[in-house]
Amino acid sequence: MSETVEKVKPGSLALLKNVAGFMILVKKLQERGPHLPNLGVMYGPSGYGKTYASIYAQNKTRAVRVEVGESWARKNFVRAILLECGVADPRGSTADLVAQAIGILGDEPSRPLIVDEADKLVDKGLIETVREISEASQVPVLMIGEEALPDKLARVERVHNRVLDWYPAEPCDLQDAKALARIFLPGVEIADDLLETVRLKGGGRARRIVVTLSGMADWARNAGAGSLDSKSYSGGIFTGEAPKRGARVASLDKLGRAGK
Repeated sequence: MSETVEKVKPGSLALLKNVAGFMILVKKLQERGPHLPNLGVMYGPSGYGKTYASIYAQNKTRAVRVEVGESWARKNFVRAILLECGVADPRGSTADLVAQAIGILGDEPSRPLIVDEADKLVDKGLIETVREISEASQVPVLMIGEEALPDKLARVERVHNRVLDWYPAEPCDLQDAKALARIFLPGVEIADDLLETVRLKGGGRARRIVVTLSGMADWARNAGAGSLDSKSYSGGIFTGEAPKRGARVASLDKLGRAGK
């Protein structure tokens, strides 16, 4: 394992491979031929950075982005799209709102529509609304969901057949972890061996890595440390598992001693 020390500098989420992969998918949909379908799907386990990727794409492309709520019905979904399009108070029947959304989205055919938590639409039997809006507006439509999303969509043939391409989100590698360290552990050098441990114990999930890096930033500040490696760092590493009883007290005690 490399002992090289990575000097963290201001970074960008653009360096994450899932962000880059999602942007390639968006561009493919934007530049597709007129005879090709306009649906794309990004899927993978929770914590892989799919939402990071969608927010980055939203900022780069002015995409209309909605995150489906657990309690939503069809009308809630379409109203959310219209609100993101700038309609202050969408009113009317569901059919009226769908027609309005199609009209507004269709006015900018290269502006993507990103639907996060798309699994919920399939589970609730609402995914046909996405197909209706995508077909009538012809804008690039990106659906994001968990690992089972492709299997769920396969059960809805009229939607599944209209997917142009799929992007399976991947766990973070060391380069991804370094990019995250530049953002969430600024001004602190972190050795590759420690960062790799953080990545592995976090299961390659960007969200867990970010939690650990944020905790490391606090630890380094309290300890007055400008660099971290496996020997010097005695703080915690977030794995997603609940701590054993008493472990949190010991961890806090360590943190208190480091700040003295």
